[in-house]
Amino acid sequence: MANPSEQSGDKLSLVYDTALCIIPPSQSWPFIDRLRSLYDKTYEKWPPHVNLVYPFVRPEMLPTAADRIQAALSQQEWDVPVELDSADAFLRKNDNTIFRHDGDASRTSTLGKLRNEILRSIGHAAGASFRMHMTIAQSEDANSTAHQSLVAKVGLLPTVGWKVDELHILVRERLQQVDGRPTSQMKLWGTVSLSDGSLSQLAEPKPFYDVSKTPNKSVDEETETETGERDQLRTNKGYYYNEEFDSWEPYTTSQIDELQEQMPEMLTVSSYNVLAGFDWPPSEARHPLLIKNILSKDATADVLVLQEVTDVFLSALLTDDLIRERYPYASHGPPSQPDVEPLPSMLNVIILSQFPFDWEFVSFHRKHKGSVVAKFRDIKRSGSGGLPTIVAGVHLSHGLTDGAVAAKKIEIQMLLRYLSQTYPQNPLILAGDTNITTSSCSINAALQKKSISAATVNLLASFDTAFSEAGLSDAWTVSRSEMGDVSYIDYDQDESQNLFEGEQGATYDPLRNEVAAEMVGSGFNNRPQRIDRIFVRGGKLLEIARFNKFGFLREKPSSAAKTCFGSDHWGVRCVLKLHPDDMVDSSQQHLKALVVPVHQKKAPSSLSHPDSVKECLANLGGVLPDDAESTKRKTALEMLKKVLIDSASEHATVIVVPVGSYALGVWTSSSDMDILCIGPFSSTTFFALATQRLKKASSHGEDIRILRRVKANTGLMLELQVNGIKTDLQYCPAGAIAQGFPQVLTLPASDPVWSLAPQTLSKLKALRDVDYLHRSIPDLPSFRLAHRFIKTWAKSRGIYTARFGFLGGIHISILLARVHKLLVRDNNNPGMISVPDLLTTFFHHYADFDWEKHLVFDPFFHKRSLNYTRTPREPLAILGYFPPSLNTAHAASVPSTRTIAAEFQRASAALLSSPDNMSWSSFLASSGAADFLTTYKSYIKLDVQYWGFSPTRGAQFIGWLESRLVMLLVDMNRRAPSIYARIWPGRFITTTTADTPGDEEETTRDEYQTIYLIGLDRNNDRTTSKEEMQLLLGQIQTSLSRFTDQIRKDGKYFDERACWLAGSVINRSELAALDVHVDDDDFGLAGEYTPGEEEDDESDDESQEEEGLDSESSHDDDSSSKKAAKRTGKKKGTAQVNTSQPQEEGKKPKFRTALDVMNRIRWDPGIDSSDYIIGYEDRFLGARERPLDNWNSELTDEEFIPLHRILYFKRRRRTAPPPRQGLVGEGDADREAGDDGGGMDLIPKKERNKDKDWDIVWERRTRTDLIFGSGTALLS
Repeated sequence: MANPSEQSGDKLSLVYDTALCIIPPSQSWPFIDRLRSLYDKTYEKWPPHVNLVYPFVRPEMLPTAADRIQAALSQQEWDVPVELDSADAFLRKNDNTIFRHDGDASRTSTLGKLRNEILRSIGHAAGASFRMHMTIAQSEDANSTAHQSLVAKVGLLPTVGWKVDELHILVRERLQQVDGRPTSQMKLWGTVSLSDGSLSQLAEPKPFYDVSKTPNKSVDEETETETGERDQLRTNKGYYYNEEFDSWEPYTTSQIDELQEQMPEMLTVSSYNVLAGFDWPPSEARHPLLIKNILSKDATADVLVLQEVTDVFLSALLTDDLIRERYPYASHGPPSQPDVEPLPSMLNVIILSQFPFDWEFVSFHRKHKGSVVAKFRDIKRSGSGGLPTIVAGVHLSHGLTDGAVAAKKIEIQMLLRYLSQTYPQNPLILAGDTNITTSSCSINAALQKKSISAATVNLLASFDTAFSEAGLSDAWTVSRSEMGDVSYIDYDQDESQNLFEGEQGATYDPLRNEVAAEMVGSGFNNRPQRIDRIFVRGGKLLEIARFNKFGFLREKPSSAAKTCFGSDHWGVRCVLKLHPDDMVDSSQQHLKALVVPVHQKKAPSSLSHPDSVKECLANLGGVLPDDAESTKRKTALEMLKKVLIDSASEHATVIVVPVGSYALGVWTSSSDMDILCIGPFSSTTFFALATQRLKKASSHGEDIRILRRVKANTGLMLELQVNGIKTDLQYCPAGAIAQGFPQVLTLPASDPVWSLAPQTLSKLKALRDVDYLHRSIPDLPSFRLAHRFIKTWAKSRGIYTARFGFLGGIHISILLARVHKLLVRDNNNPGMISVPDLLTTFFHHYADFDWEKHLVFDPFFHKRSLNYTRTPREPLAILGYFPPSLNTAHAASVPSTRTIAAEFQRASAALLSSPDNMSWSSFLASSGAADFLTTYKSYIKLDVQYWGFSPTRGAQFIGWLESRLVMLLVDMNRRAPSIYARIWPGRFITTTTADTPGDEEETTRDEYQTIYLIGLDRNNDRTTSKEEMQLLLGQIQTSLSRFTDQIRKDGKYFDERACWLAGSVINRSELAALDVHVDDDDFGLAGEYTPGEEEDDESDDESQEEEGLDSESSHDDDSSSKKAAKRTGKKKGTAQVNTSQPQEEGKKPKFRTALDVMNRIRWDPGIDSSDYIIGYEDRFLGARERPLDNWNSELTDEEFIPLHRILYFKRRRRTAPPPRQGLVGEGDADREAGDDGGGMDLIPKKERNKDKDWDIVWERRTRTDLIFGSGTALLS
């Protein structure tokens, strides 16, 4: 009820339930409210307004007050202009009000006079002072950067000017409680005209905002119904750059008559978090560098999505001429332009484009979180049914806590549901900073510190599945699997070895980016994360063609002490092919039919722990190298680079790069390092320079040794020992490749730079293969761990070693990479796939694989065509990547392929029937060698011996023999296809051989003995008759005899004077009696390279390389002797006597070997070999003698006598005087009368005892040598 005094014209009481204010025109509300909605807690309770009288009169007195104001205002004419052109703040403790006001004193004075007149009309004295203001925001700490930034943002609002023609009376209405708290809203009660003072009262108070909908609120992670909504307020027009007026102007695509005349063939989308500055005043030091990175070749795009954009940076960006030329369309204009409003948030998502677009803002459950969704109406499929392409820019909540991850889940759900409901069939691109932690190291550390729960770990793993289920493909995963990541080629093996699962392809990398390192400090947050993503849903229009990162340009800001990157993030870019019309590629359809799908298999529960495989390998020792071993290899590589590059790169570019297991990061402690050098020199020149430099470095104390020169399949190779690491050094003469390295590796095979000779391509194949694998594997740390496990398994089961027809490192890489990639693509799981699941899927997949029918190839690499036709002679087809040859399993045989298939099936069965307590260690525990030695009833036993002087020749012989063993398997399978032959890819020795020291010939000679075993079994369960078994055994014996004969007849590698080979078929009991075990010794043939030992091969190496010829090992000494004899004009077999060489005083001459003496006697034309006999040690009969002429290579295996058992040489005594020089045979051709030269195989015992008829000319025991004069004792 009204007070009687108020009715009579006395002073009216004032309350906070009403207000008298002025309100700006409605067209100015949106840009004001876009700030108020985020920063003003009275938004939606109050409209944008300037209070004249607040508190105002009681609601029931509003008619009375209106009458009085009407009477007062009608006394004069009022002209009240207002311009809100300035910003300021009322400072209070923990509650500051930031507002816009009129900065003109005269206009403010007029408004103050109006206010005073109104106050007097309702019985109140005029106010002493009046500070007109329109509240925009509140802040807490007036000294904080946030407060200063907010004041500046309010100051960027365009000026709002209008002529006040009416006053607004507002009344408060109480509303229902929200979140348990009372709330209210100011509604319009009526208006008072300034022109005539008339009152316009509404029938019912009218709200300014519709608050009937439930306000946004936090949603817990169990909520599944929240969907993002189009925010009508924050959705706005886009801007385009008007060159004529040199300004950015608002537009909509409906205002643009001429759209894209022709669809572009490619669409490129980039995303970049530019790192907002939080200092005040804001620093602009990084802005030029950021703009350079955005305009760089690797970043240039058709659509650019930026995150953490501030008013200052956007103003700098959109005033750059090159930016305006490249991106004439933008979602927001430059806030520095007077008629453009500021960005709504402190951190904003902005879209720039070459093409016009409309956009909307999709709000999430938090005020400042949402997505800018752009619609490109002219990028669509042809025809009336084409739908415009949608690009959604995002910046999700950051943090690795339960709450932060739950918030991300809600944001992802809201956005994906909005997009699926609003644009269910449209081509869709989602780009931005997802802030999804990917590093397994960070996740595990947070779990251990209880920063997150196990449920949160599972939630993180589910995000990628959510994107995939929405039809969105991760562009990095797809592009990396198919083309490889071409953005940042780095061959620093030390860094790549230290990555954990989920860190590959990181876009936020504190390990490399010092800006990111400063942001995160120490702790589990300092690991690399792949948080910037681009997802694509093609909709029959878009196809991911390429992906790269950018932002690697560095500069030294004026305020910084050193150079740095522009942002703490790398940018990401995706190139998309557009297919406006339906196109069917028959070749692609054919290739798809060849792909055997991969179905994910979960690891058994006892094997499923993410770290279980790593723990298993760590316990084995040597499989997972430690930091010290990594450092040692890195030091070795750097040492080799320093030596080789310094020697050759003064006038030309030489590249030294690792290949093989070390380059791929799957090496173990026992692995060699494979190094490839690429340069413009010929091989002869390079190896001459390299050898010289390596020797020089060794003489200066560097830990470098040249072990030997080898002719490998790809040409000449040096075996080195560098820093204690066995190293194979190869060279490829390809100057153009070296000049363009490493970017040249990303060029397609069709590029002219790869038009090289087959021999050159063969040398580069290992580098190109490992480079593609390195860039295309979805998650390298997981791949490396799985690769090491598979290799360990294959070794233990006897199916590792390519020269035996089994698997090698490249085969495991291809098999595993294919499964890994297909798992990512086909199983809705483009994120982290655990190593246990990857291994389980691997074994199950290849256990069911039809090796005879299907090809193993990478469908992501060979997606256009497959230039390969399988021949009947290829039982196993594991196709690589680059020419000249695709099938990497050329050594495989039918038996070895069957063995591989059987072992995969055995592994799969073990996993399927795994007990609850099974571990990966128990999976590997079974000894394949022990099983092999007891599984078969019969075995082929190949006995091999080498007793030569040259370790190099011995290594060549063993290596060559092992490469030929496949021929035996092939021939046996051809002759006896019903017999299954399994060779063990290693050597065995008997306990007797291992324990009994061999006879010593001299200190430089060692006898090496080993055994190769092949298990024999039936290929089927059909009963075989005795006659059939005899026939099969005959066929096997035929193959075995044929094989041993072929080996013995190859004079290039098999030296009958130093090698021996015998084959036999034995049964299981006979094998058990031999007590054989695996020979872990490296056959005792390792030696150091002797300069000049194989120098004669060098010219031929060069000519063969130029002609593209292949060879498998270095030429033998006989070949060198033939070449030397040819060059000097001497006949083969002519032994040059050199007995008169002076010896250094006090130095004993080197005692010449039995082989040297035998060769001298046989080939010296001045010596009659029939005058000589050989004394040797028979293992059973003791000392025996044989005529030298009967000591030949045509003896049967049973009669074979190793040279190291020779005791002495004797010469028939002559009647003539001895030679003048006192040495036997020098120019003396006399023979004893009546001597028939000796034609018996063995000297009778009575003849051996007639010492008076024979002179000892060489004896091992006394070191007597009268043939060369090298001994320490001379007979008188």
